[in-house]
Parts: sequence; C-alpha cells; structure tokens
Amino acid sequence: MTSKNELYALCYCDNFDFDALQKYLLGNLDGTAYRQVFNIEWQQGEVFIFEYGVVVFWGIEAIDRLSFLQKLMPYALEPLTHVIEDEFTFTTTADDFGIKNDHISLRNGEIMTRLAISHGLAQSIKLAKFEYHIQQTINDTAYIPKNIADTGSSKLSRTELAKLRGKLFIAQSNIMLNYDLLDIPDFFWEYPELSYLYERISEYLEIKQRIQVLSKKMETIHELFDMMAEEQKHKHSAILEWIVIWLIAFEVAATLFHDLLGII
Repeated sequence: MTSKNELYALCYCDNFDFDALQKYLLGNLDGTAYRQVFNIEWQQGEVFIFEYGVVVFWGIEAIDRLSFLQKLMPYALEPLTHVIEDEFTFTTTADDFGIKNDHISLRNGEIMTRLAISHGLAQSIKLAKFEYHIQQTINDTAYIPKNIADTGSSKLSRTELAKLRGKLFIAQSNIMLNYDLLDIPDFFWEYPELSYLYERISEYLEIKQRIQVLSKKMETIHELFDMMAEEQKHKHSAILEWIVIWLIAFEVAATLFHDLLGII
C-alpha cells in the first residue's frame, strides 16, 4: 500500500458490462472474481469493482485512479455526468477496528477485511446516487404543487402532464428496480464472521437512516403522481362536460329553429 493510505470510492456508471469486464481484467491484470465484485491489484494498491457501477480504491493516488478508470470506460453502461464520490484514509496496524472522522483503523491488511468494508462503502455511494437523482427530480417539479396551490392548476397541457409523469415514473422505477442493492450483500451469508465490519461502516455512514429518508422522498413523488393524475382526470372531465353542454345547446337551437322558424 502507498504511504498515504488513501481510500476512495465513486459511483462511475449505472452498471458495468460485468461479464465482458471480467474477461478483459482476467486476461490483462492480476485479479480475483467474487460475487458481483472483482478485485484487482493495481499500483501497489488494489481496486474493488462492483457490478452495479461502483469502484473502491485502496492505497491508490489520484493520477493512478484516473488511469485505471479509463480502462473501465468501454465497459461502463451509462457513465454518470455528475461524479458521486467519497474519500477516507486508513491504517492496518490498529489494535482494534474503528472508524472516526473518515479514518478507518484496521487490525490487519487482509483482502477479505477490505472487501467487507468496501461493500459498505459501495452501497453508500450507490445510495448517494439515488439520493441525488430523486432530489433533482423533486427540485425540478417543485413548481407543480405550488402552481396547483396558487391557481388550482399546474398550467400544463395534458401532453405535458403525461410526459412529466413518464419522467417521474422512470426516476422512481430506476431506484425501485435497484433497491435490493441496499440490502445486506449475499457476501455476508458466506462470510458471516465479517458482517460486523459491514455493520459498523453502515452505521457510520447512516445507511439505514438515509434509506428511510429516501423512502419518504419517494412517497413525495407518489403524492405528486396522485395530484397530476387528479388534474388530468379533472381536465378530461371538464372537456367532456363542455362537449355535452355544446351538444345540448345544439339540440336546443335545432329544436327552436324547427318549432319557431320552420327552417329544419
């Protein structure tokens, strides 16, 4: 490991083409495949690459991290334009495991210890991506409930409302379809003796609390769905009412012409 003992995690893309990536890595670099994770020794440090688009670097400096990420680019599905990252430091000579002020103290430098901790860091970064996108969605649509509260209407056409509902649904479904990534990784069913490391990291990064907040924000999206659906229903009903009114008016006018003027 480098003397700086830098620990860096980032969400690089939505997902990796993992089969193709593993084939490339196994053919060109010294590494080991685990379930949903690939480990690579790189520049006197190591990298954990998670199938769901997260990369965790242990003991690798910034310039070397950038060089490695360029190797991953051909296998990245939907690379992120907004970088989501987190930085820590670590040591491997502590008397006991601990984490404080973004510094992780380890009792040893064993790979399985780092992998267990990397699972927690990777989940936190993936969760941060979800948090960012759901908050952006809420911010981008904040004017809708305000318009409804102020004027009784969102001031959007039926087509615009339908398109916006589609965007909201995509934002929400992208999270829901990947929500299982925030569960305890299957890795710890195979290595339960390492679960305490994951639990300590998860507690420090407040993963459970953040998931609860994310769920509340997704409920807000649901409420916005309901408001928009109600407005679409109201607009549709109003159009039908006007159609009925004009049909009645036409029938009345036709009757008048027939009875009074004898034209029809």
